[in-house]
Amino acid sequence: MKNIQDLVEKIIQKLTKEGQTISFAESCTGGRIAAAFTAISGASEVLHGSCVTYSNDIKHLWLGVRNEVLETQGAVSRACVSQMLDGIQKMAGSDYAIAVSGIAGPTGGTEFKPVGTVYIGLQTPFSKEVFHCNFKGPREAVQEQSTVFAIEKLAEVLKI
Repeated sequence: MKNIQDLVEKIIQKLTKEGQTISFAESCTGGRIAAAFTAISGASEVLHGSCVTYSNDIKHLWLGVRNEVLETQGAVSRACVSQMLDGIQKMAGSDYAIAVSGIAGPTGGTEFKPVGTVYIGLQTPFSKEVFHCNFKGPREAVQEQSTVFAIEKLAEVLKI
């Protein structure tokens, strides 16, 4: 995992120094991003909270993802992840947020959204961006690549 723990440690140190916080809304990663943070001492200074919102009902109830988005574009979409970011940031009151929704496989893929299709969103105090990724490999590899990508994007934004 390209020593992702070192990167997370640096992120925690920087957010702590800046007095800033982060929260996560995870679907296909199943809490792996939160686990990467909570594995590091000092995470409690910056991690406000995390939700694993696996079902569409919970994405809607907990994060406020509109049913219209879930019905027309699906949970694996830019619009859904954008609304997941808004929902977790509003709920946790954090400075930064990461949201992830995708198809880890081996089932669930379609012609238009094959296994490995993952949307990863990052919201900061000044911007919001949702990335469309196409990862390869078995379920665990897709989950791992999604986790690493999200953490690396956050590090990039924080200039670490």
